[in-house]
Amino acid sequence: MKKILMLCLALALPTAAHAEGTRAQFAAAANLLRAGDAAGAMAIWKPLAQAGDANAAFNLGVVFHHGDGVAVDKAEAARWYRVAAELGDRESQSRLGAMYLNGEGVARSEEAGWRWINEHRVAHLHHHHHAHMLAWREQAAQLVWASDMREKIAAGRESSARILADLQRRAAGNTRLAGDTATLARAN
Repeated sequence: MKKILMLCLALALPTAAHAEGTRAQFAAAANLLRAGDAAGAMAIWKPLAQAGDANAAFNLGVVFHHGDGVAVDKAEAARWYRVAAELGDRESQSRLGAMYLNGEGVARSEEAGWRWINEHRVAHLHHHHHAHMLAWREQAAQLVWASDMREKIAAGRESSARILADLQRRAAGNTRLAGDTATLARAN
């Protein structure tokens, strides 16, 4: 057991160190971009993106899409958004889809646009069948039903109160009319 624990720790340390190194690289790139050194920031992000880092690819897409320190290049933005989108980055999928819908940097294609925009949702349809999702939906339906019933009961009470008040008003009028009729009958 102790050997397995040591092995897990030995495997986790390089991963944690890599993650911390990547965070430091991202911070350095962001500082360079803020300082106006887009080339320096891109020099950090490009190797990370090429190695499969979706955040770096997304950042490159944003830089080219908006011309942040470089000339606006929609085709290059679409290329980097695609890299991040294929790695599952939701924001990149949405942006790439919008670029297809608008024909920015890529050939206009509604089919490709909606496919990318819906990619995340489609990829997670399996969640609809999980027991906890079904239980959550059932609980949500019960809460909605209970809320609707409270509203209907309150509306029913209001309506009943109005009807009762109207009936009492009519009954009071009919009592006077009945009394007047009795008086007329005695007078004759």
